[in-house]
Amino acid sequence: MVTYLVSVFIFGYILISLEEVIKINKTAVALYTGVVSWVVYVVNSGHVDDFADELTLQLGHISEILFFLMGAMTIIELIDIHHGFDVITNRIKTTNKRKLLWLIGGIAFFLSALLDNLTASIVMISLLRKLMDDKEDIKLFAGVLIIAANSGGAWSPIGDITTTMLWIGGQISAENIMRSLFIPSVISLLVPLIILSFTIKGDLHRVENEEEHPRKKERVRGSRQMLVGGLAALIFVPIFKSITHLPPYMGMLLGLSIVWILSELIHFNKDEQEKKPFSAVHALSKIDAPSVLFFLGILLAVGALEHANILYGLAIWMSSTIGNLDLIVFCMGILSSIVDNVPLVAATMGMYSLAEFPMDSQLWEFTAYCAGTGGSILIIGSAAGVAVMGMAKVSFGWYLKRISLLALSGYLAGAAYYLIVNSWL
Repeated sequence: MVTYLVSVFIFGYILISLEEVIKINKTAVALYTGVVSWVVYVVNSGHVDDFADELTLQLGHISEILFFLMGAMTIIELIDIHHGFDVITNRIKTTNKRKLLWLIGGIAFFLSALLDNLTASIVMISLLRKLMDDKEDIKLFAGVLIIAANSGGAWSPIGDITTTMLWIGGQISAENIMRSLFIPSVISLLVPLIILSFTIKGDLHRVENEEEHPRKKERVRGSRQMLVGGLAALIFVPIFKSITHLPPYMGMLLGLSIVWILSELIHFNKDEQEKKPFSAVHALSKIDAPSVLFFLGILLAVGALEHANILYGLAIWMSSTIGNLDLIVFCMGILSSIVDNVPLVAATMGMYSLAEFPMDSQLWEFTAYCAGTGGSILIIGSAAGVAVMGMAKVSFGWYLKRISLLALSGYLAGAAYYLIVNSWL
């Protein structure tokens, strides 16, 4: 069964990476891979009667991510159709690619730590599409955005789901992880930015704003209110989680409901036809459904590997074969660019106890860094990457050629800094 499952998974990844060559949409391949993986697992598992419970459990975990993603996308679309982002983009005057590269990277880094890397990526890619209209420019900046969002999420207890797992599990404390991983995370972003600064040049072609289009001078009512309300709803999600201890998607859905009500109040006096283009119903029709389904397919495939204990077995094999804990964690970070980092971190938490490795041990800190930033090496290695992949139309192959080495260089530099500093302490 292991051979069959791994073969299906690898075959699906190859087809996704060759999307531009074979001309088959990656979402279709991801769904195929996800479903076939579970068919192979069920047929070969020997306990067919029990698979329904396992699949239901897996879909429960997946739905949390999908509802979170859909809620965030809808809030962003509501802000966008009210031209709320114009309030920000009209204040960014520079057209210099190098300056904008550092500006976007810095904003995404800190926004990811404040929100989380997935939400920050959705917000920032929406801003990018309002700033520029050249497809190559958008893809390049989107690649930097993925690195920045994942780097920013790694050092914050609410910035990345794996860091949050370790925080909730008692393996790390919030204050210590922010202090220990801030500089390594900054380095993992600085290195790609510095390299790109030597290669990128010239000015980008800005999307012309409303002031340059006489026919679009009419301002949409409530643009500022929707921007403030939408961003407040996104920032509220980690606060909601810390207070109620409910999953983040519940906070996101609550935020969506409030922003939805706000949009209805802004256009209260309009008839249904006038209100429709600014409604949440219209925003829902504009969200990137293929990206959501792509998430579903990939997470189903990874879930099959997890339930078949392949990922846990891989972690055990690495532990017995490699031996050195730092090298094991480093390899897991690389591996997280291929499979979901959540089951890998869960396997680490299961193999090593708090009795053996107390809170804030190097094992847990380095795991948070590697799992958070390693996913940037491939575009499908993180939730932020998959979201940007759909919204910015970035292919697996393009990212592999243009961004992967940059992300790897940042990952290596940050890891080296962390290990060197901790070897001196």
